[in-house]
Amino acid sequence: MEEYKADYPIAMILDCFDVSKSTYYRWKSGQRKVKTIDDITEKIVTNALKNGYIYGYRTITQLLKSRYGLTVNHKKVYRVMKQNSWLCRMKTKKVPKLGKPYYITENKFNRESQTNRPLQRLVTDITYLYFGKCKLYLSSIMDLYNREIVDYTISDTQTQMLY
Repeated sequence: MEEYKADYPIAMILDCFDVSKSTYYRWKSGQRKVKTIDDITEKIVTNALKNGYIYGYRTITQLLKSRYGLTVNHKKVYRVMKQNSWLCRMKTKKVPKLGKPYYITENKFNRESQTNRPLQRLVTDITYLYFGKCKLYLSSIMDLYNREIVDYTISDTQTQMLY
């Protein structure tokens, strides 16, 4: 390379040998690629197995940096873990069910909702209203004669007084 550099531009010489500029200048500066894909993959599987596959790719990336001093892109760690099915197994988050029923009554109407006069058959229902982190309960009483709301109550707790 040194003998042709005086006669031809470096870009033309590198193009003839099909070598990129970055590779040439890395070679010229003396940097050698120490870490290989197999070395990184081996360290990833070691850390993942040691921790029972509960760590994700972000945590494994931090472990590689802190334990071995390797600077590895998190996308590369993710790709290696995904290809080998080493990604962490996430637990499903359980959401508590708020407002359990106080008591349940039997169905006395049996789908016969027709009435001849007002206030003969009344039904009630509770609706949950969410306002940010706050939850309110709306209890309404409806007349089946004309489907009119007779009364309603709003409360922040679901108690028997709400009915």
